[in-house]
Amino acid sequence: MLDLVLLRHGQSTWNAENLFTGWVDVDLTAHGEDEARSGGLLLADEPGLDLRILHTSVLTRAIRTAELALAAAGRSWLPVRRDWRLNERHYGDLQGKNKAEIKAQFGAEQFQLWRRSYDTPPPPLSADNPHTTAGDPRYRDLDPALLPVTECLADVVARVVPYWESAIVPDLRQAALQGSAVLVAAHGNSIRALRKHLQGISDAEITELEVPTGIPYRIRLDDDLSVHSAETLGDPAVAAAAAEAVARQADQPA
Repeated sequence: MLDLVLLRHGQSTWNAENLFTGWVDVDLTAHGEDEARSGGLLLADEPGLDLRILHTSVLTRAIRTAELALAAAGRSWLPVRRDWRLNERHYGDLQGKNKAEIKAQFGAEQFQLWRRSYDTPPPPLSADNPHTTAGDPRYRDLDPALLPVTECLADVVARVVPYWESAIVPDLRQAALQGSAVLVAAHGNSIRALRKHLQGISDAEITELEVPTGIPYRIRLDDDLSVHSAETLGDPAVAAAAAEAVARQADQPA
């Protein structure tokens, strides 16, 4: 049995301000740090879960969430692999803008298309948008053509799945030989992309999937990578309420 745990980062400063974040590198709030530690305690308490290796994006909020969670779980020593392909979806020119304001300006239908549709990207990053990856050292070794200026979820699937196949699956198979698991600490949309691929979620249904912050999601896979079981750790009602809060973000006052 291949044992995988997915963990979305805790609340970030821009989550708290209701801003589109995407590839902008923001930190956790104090509440987000608490969410990460609580997620780590759930990992520690989960029966039969023996974490052996960690994969994260290259964004601070995912990295710090993993560090705090693993410290709480007594697993700070885990080896780590980081990759840009686990980054959040690039929200193009919406990055840094308030969700409620965008909804009011463009209407609920267009807002929802940009925010949650499978194949409609937001407007690309404009030349005067300060939230560019140009000059960011974490991407300096990449072909500039690989760096997006906007993405829809389909684009995230296209970059996450090859990383899943080339990096995470081999680690899962190696961990399985030792009865161990792999932790992936990432973002709402990179996790949605992985779950869509693994769980066969349709293009239409994936628009309804909300990923709560700081709550681990465990997936056990058969050798052929079909899903044997999948469950949120901890109290399901808490996870459902957290997911609903994510869905209501655009309704917060600007």
